[in-house]
Amino acid sequence: MKTLSTTLYRLSETIALKITVEKAEMNNVDNKEATWKALDTPINGTITTPTDKQSHPAIVLVAGSGPTDRNWCSPLLLGENGSGKLLAEMLAKCGFVTLRYDKLASGPHVKENIPKLIGKISMQSHLEELKGAVDTLISEKNVDKDNLFVLTNSEGAIHAVNYQLQAKSKSFKGLLLTGAPGRAVGELSRSQIYNQIKQIPNADDLMKPYDDAITQFLSGKPMAMDPSLPDGIKLLLNSLETAANLPFSRELWMYRLPEHFAKINEPTLVLIGKKDIQVDWKIDGELLEKANVKKKATTFVYPENANHVLKHENKPQEELTAQYVSLHYNSSDTVLDEEAVNAILDWLGKQTKAF
Repeated sequence: MKTLSTTLYRLSETIALKITVEKAEMNNVDNKEATWKALDTPINGTITTPTDKQSHPAIVLVAGSGPTDRNWCSPLLLGENGSGKLLAEMLAKCGFVTLRYDKLASGPHVKENIPKLIGKISMQSHLEELKGAVDTLISEKNVDKDNLFVLTNSEGAIHAVNYQLQAKSKSFKGLLLTGAPGRAVGELSRSQIYNQIKQIPNADDLMKPYDDAITQFLSGKPMAMDPSLPDGIKLLLNSLETAANLPFSRELWMYRLPEHFAKINEPTLVLIGKKDIQVDWKIDGELLEKANVKKKATTFVYPENANHVLKHENKPQEELTAQYVSLHYNSSDTVLDEEAVNAILDWLGKQTKAF
C-alpha cells in the first residue's frame, strides 16, 4: 500500500506540474548579443530576457565538453536544434533572464581564437569565462541579483562547481547540474570508448594500448600510439596532446567532481536522464549522492526518457548507440523532455517562490 500511495502521489505531482507550466503566463522574450573577454579574447553570448521591465531571477547556462557552443551545438554533431537555446528561451518565457555563451574554443570565432589560445586553455581559463558571464548577466537592469543560478550540462558542472567554491561574491543561489559526471573524466571516457567497441572480439586487448598511452599522457610523457588502435581512438588520443588543448586536457582527465561537489552548501539539483549514454544515472548518480550524504540541500532527479542533452528519447536504452545519438541530439524533430523540464521548473520555483 505504501508503494501504491507513493506512486499515486508522484503521478498527481507530475500532472499538477504539467498543468502549472501549461497555464503559466508566458512572457514575450528578446534576444541580444553580449560580449566580454577572457585571456584577452572576446567571448560572445546571447542574453534572452522577458520583454517587461520587471526584475527577474537570472540563469547562466554553461555548455558541455568539446567545441560545444552557446546553443549546445557542436561541429562534431549534426543539427542545429541545440538544447541550450531551447532551455534559454523556455526559461525566459517563464520569467527568467538567461545568458548562454560560446566558450573560447567554440562558436563562429573559434578559428581566429585558437592560435591565440595555444597553451592557455585550462581550468582557470574556463573559470574566467564563467566569471565574465556572471558579471555580464548581473549588469542587466532587470536582473534580481539575489536570485542568480547556473544551469550546466556535462563538463559544465565542473566549471560551475569550481566557480562556486572560489566565489567571494556574486555566487550562485543554486546550481542545476545536468548530465554531471560522478566518475573521474578519464574513467568516464574509457567507459564510453569500451561501450562502443565491446562487440569487437579483441575489445579487451585494444584497451591495453589505450591505457598505456593514457598513463604516459598523465605522466607528462609523449604518448606512444599503438598502430593496432582504431582510428577513432587514435584521434581522441591525439586531441588530448594537441597544444591547443593543454594543459586543460590533463587537468580535466584527472578531475573528480564528487570531491568538490561535496563542499557545495547551496541548494543543488542534479539531473541525469535514464536514456543518457554518456553518463550513467546509476553509477555516476550514486557517486554524486554519496558525496552529498551529509547534506539536505540537494535534489536528485532521474527522468525516465531524457538523454544527455535533456531531449526526449523514445528508443529503449539498449538501442541507443553512439552513432545514433550523434545523429539525433540536435536534429530538428527533437524536443526537450517534459519530465526533465518540469523538474527544472519545479526546483527553480521552490528556490524563487515562483510558479
